[in-house]
Amino acid sequence: MVQSDLIAVDWGTSALRGARLDAAGGVLEERSAPLGILNVPNGDFAGVFAAQFSDWMRPGARCLISGMAGSRQGWAEAPYVACPAGPDELARHLRWIEPDRIALVPGLSDAQGDVPDVMRGEEVQIFGAMRLAGLADGLFVLPGTHSKWAVVRSGRVTGFRTFMTGEVYSLFSKHSILARTLDAEAPFDEAAFRCGVARAGNGEGLLHNAFGVRALGLFDRLSPPESASYLSGLLIGEELSRQKLPAEVVVIGASALVERYALALGERGATVRTFGAEATWVGLRALQP
Repeated sequence: MVQSDLIAVDWGTSALRGARLDAAGGVLEERSAPLGILNVPNGDFAGVFAAQFSDWMRPGARCLISGMAGSRQGWAEAPYVACPAGPDELARHLRWIEPDRIALVPGLSDAQGDVPDVMRGEEVQIFGAMRLAGLADGLFVLPGTHSKWAVVRSGRVTGFRTFMTGEVYSLFSKHSILARTLDAEAPFDEAAFRCGVARAGNGEGLLHNAFGVRALGLFDRLSPPESASYLSGLLIGEELSRQKLPAEVVVIGASALVERYALALGERGATVRTFGAEATWVGLRALQP
């Protein structure tokens, strides 16, 4: 059966991205705007969607929207699907805004005993990367404000863990005493970053190691530009220290963060395969009814 054209949309907290895909899944056109769910005027999601994509929504076209647009703060809530789950489970639980035309993709939940974990949007990237890499099993890492580490078995996400690495970096570098001794806008310094990754493996914990950023600066052993990359290495190294790594890890995300995680994972002896925005579009195509 020939699939109809698909409008694939990733609607996150801070940004809105979309792609018009042909029947074979090729990208015909892409758009983006700083209109994440927190920036939608008067909560008019339908109006923002129409302004951005109405010219793409020709008769017969469908739109699938992943990300925070399906959260309680978004357009409408698409309830989480419990792990283990794959594309088929998500496709069965799409939240249709307009029947057979516009739907929100649910996120995933992982029970984890007394404290559950959730993701929304990353699951689509994982399913896309699986297809791009030809993998049905593996460890998938999605760096970001809240980094995700997901285990896939037989084409389904069996569980995952979230780490607030990006958010903690922002807090430390902008709102703590460390902000006075580092330059958060400095270019990436690979040597300083690697030093931070190595330091995170000393077993003394993040709270102690983070204060070392200030101490090293006071004794002129780290400059403000170096300190920013060193702190990034500490935090990502701390994240990696909690993982049991297989020989190969798939990392999905923006190029700057993917580069840092690839370096840190390489320090731990892992081979890394990387993907970017294309994983989202391929993942949404996999969910098309």
